[in-house]
Amino acid sequence: MKTFGNVIWLLLFGLWEAIALFLLGCLFCITLVGIPLGLKCIKMANLALWPFGKTVEANFEEHPVGNAVWLSFGGLGMAAGCYVAGIILCITLIGIPFAKQYFKLARYAISPFGASFD
Repeated sequence: MKTFGNVIWLLLFGLWEAIALFLLGCLFCITLVGIPLGLKCIKMANLALWPFGKTVEANFEEHPVGNAVWLSFGGLGMAAGCYVAGIILCITLIGIPFAKQYFKLARYAISPFGASFD
């Protein structure tokens, strides 16, 4: 079932979101200071491609400075966008599994430094 969910996710949401996150990560990687942020965007793009069957373990306390910088340079907007998309998808019964994936992406977008997903 998770393969079916991942294929539908990829066709409807994941491909566009992964491309946008990958390009944002490349943009961050242009500067030396932005490389850690860019790598987290690229890692999030990987999660955005195949989110079904993965769990996100967020730990803000592990790297508080990195997470604070991340939140100030767009992480808060990313998380808010994921939450809004998830709430909109919760309107229909069919959209609830996809909304859960957006909530998972939002959890990673809040504190990617110290977070892991498998």
